[in-house]
Amino acid sequence: MGKSKSYRTPPLFQSKLLCFSMLYLFTVLFIALYHALSETKCLFRSSPFDPIQAPLFSYPSTYGEHKYAIPTHRSSCSSPVFFSDYWPVLEEIQNLCRNSSAFTPVLRYMRRNAVTFGGNFSTRKRLSYFDHHNDNVNVPCGFLNKFPVSNSDRTAMENCNGVVVVSAIFDNHDKIRQPKGLGSKTLDTDYKIGAWRIVKVSMMNLYENPAMNVVIPKYLVHRLFPNSKFSIWINAQLQLTVDPLLLIHTLVLMENVDMAIPKHPLFIHTMEQAMETARWKKWWDVDSLQLQMETYCKNGLQPWSSNKLPYPSDVPNTAIILRKHGLNNNLFSCLMFNELEAFNPRDQLPFAFVRDFMNPKLKLNMFEEDVFEQIAAEYRRSLKKFPRSFIGESFTAERTKRASRDLIVNSSCCSSCQNYLSEIWDESHD
Repeated sequence: MGKSKSYRTPPLFQSKLLCFSMLYLFTVLFIALYHALSETKCLFRSSPFDPIQAPLFSYPSTYGEHKYAIPTHRSSCSSPVFFSDYWPVLEEIQNLCRNSSAFTPVLRYMRRNAVTFGGNFSTRKRLSYFDHHNDNVNVPCGFLNKFPVSNSDRTAMENCNGVVVVSAIFDNHDKIRQPKGLGSKTLDTDYKIGAWRIVKVSMMNLYENPAMNVVIPKYLVHRLFPNSKFSIWINAQLQLTVDPLLLIHTLVLMENVDMAIPKHPLFIHTMEQAMETARWKKWWDVDSLQLQMETYCKNGLQPWSSNKLPYPSDVPNTAIILRKHGLNNNLFSCLMFNELEAFNPRDQLPFAFVRDFMNPKLKLNMFEEDVFEQIAAEYRRSLKKFPRSFIGESFTAERTKRASRDLIVNSSCCSSCQNYLSEIWDESHD
């Protein structure tokens, strides 16, 4: 008779304490992996009371070929944002909007007829308005000929006396994106957002380049809505995912600033952005980019350094801009528009020059890019060709002009930007 075989538990699993420790270890690893791969938590208490859950309208199934949001890939959040409760924020902003003294003094604007919408002033003339010490001076700020909208739209825009959220679509490269996470009172008539009101703008009397026409609502929103107290600009490929009242309260009011805007995720020097613009053909006339940078260097533009603090960078991400419509913000916006008309609509290039040399100074909150990625979803732009009859007068993009010399460094010995570039070069080799 053979001996029966007996089976024993492996020694590794004979200890209950060891088994418990192994279970605990694998559980902790699983949770850590889950949090590493899950969405970054940069927002806290986003519209916690009475939010609207259902979308205000649905899109047709054929609405755009590029309809999915571009994912973000951040494993951590360097500057989480804390929101106050919705109802106290609503009450505070309503009270501020009723108190006109909180938005004084007001800026006076030049009024006359000109060949272009903005007047296209010389460099000397534009710079003469940077130091604004006399409130009786009329500042050039566009609208030197009539902005082509209907009378009914104009009246509605003038009657907006609270918070306005603005975007623009020219040449049909983008789609209307319904904001999400809105509190119930945000849709009241004083707040012109929600299901967007479409304002049709004729391009016949504006600029030939659609990108320059976008600059008008982007930087002259305080003139299109002259009685509004706060505004948010968002690029048309973005979708707000947080109530705009909470954004204004947290990023502007609580920070006690005139404007809030995200930092560029890669660049801190204006010249870096200029080189990027030329390298990737974001503007067709490379020689004009060099002229623009030479003009700014000649008039004192310096690379970013700690001497510019509390401004943490010279290069913003202008896809979203939050504003309080006071004198400082309005002056900055007017000066920016004049620079964009003079050179090109690439608004990251004159940003630091205008900010650094304007007086009074702009109080600015340049928040981190990871916060921007959590308050707005970015969608891919439409690349589909549309017939001329659908988009009206179309703009034929110019072919990129080859620069007659390097973008920044002149072939001669005396480029105005040599000192600027030397400082960046020395910094990169420290």
